[in-house]
Amino acid sequence: MKKILSAFLILGLLLSFTPRTLALSLELDGSAQNVNATLYNGTTYVPLRAVSKLMCPDALVSWENNTAYVRTAKLTISVTPWSYYIDANGRKLFLKDGVRLVNGTTMVAVRVLAKALGASVSWNASTQRVSLTSGSGSLISGDEYYDADSLYWLSRIINAESGGESLLGKIAVGNVILNRVASPDFPDSIYDVIFDRTGGVQFTPVANGTIYNKPSEESVLAAKLCLDGASVAGNSLFFLNPTTATSTWITRTRTYVATFGNHKFYA
Repeated sequence: MKKILSAFLILGLLLSFTPRTLALSLELDGSAQNVNATLYNGTTYVPLRAVSKLMCPDALVSWENNTAYVRTAKLTISVTPWSYYIDANGRKLFLKDGVRLVNGTTMVAVRVLAKALGASVSWNASTQRVSLTSGSGSLISGDEYYDADSLYWLSRIINAESGGESLLGKIAVGNVILNRVASPDFPDSIYDVIFDRTGGVQFTPVANGTIYNKPSEESVLAAKLCLDGASVAGNSLFFLNPTTATSTWITRTRTYVATFGNHKFYA
């Protein structure tokens, strides 16, 4: 009897941690489509192949080395299951819950796929319907989109501050930099935020010189994701490692937002 009760307890715990999924309807340019759209953790997911072919009938969809590819005359998308991003013409587009693989079908967040395809998305909560509107069918390339100077410095501060952290931890540091750029209380460029000396050096890597080290591939990836809108740290403007921090004023005066690895983030 104890074994049976334990089994039910474990099952209950697993179910309690399983994100909610809900079947939705989908339409393209006003016409209903027979596509399996699913609400997962508050995000609408759609099958990569089906929606890509609907929106770009000439698209070639293939599976190569554990990665799905969608190719048209003006767009190449690569999608790896369980990754936190997809690549579209060299752009890195973030999915907060990652790419999913459901019964052999690659599922992606509909807004991310729509962005890659140059389309728009709307949501009708009362009918539980997702509406896609066709657009350009493409996306400006990463070479054109990412400003070289912004990418150079953002990737370096991410690497210097969080080189040993996870991808999400790296994105969080990038979020702090870009949040400061957007804030009227800080300088208005990535370079000036990093090298800001108002009230003293803002970031340790500026003082010890590690800001100039070549960034890892993942740090560059994190920088591109941030520049393309990835956000995991909300409106955070500060972060620290509580085990090495020499001052506690941030923890005493700022609002806690999140923890990623060794860093805690505050707004």
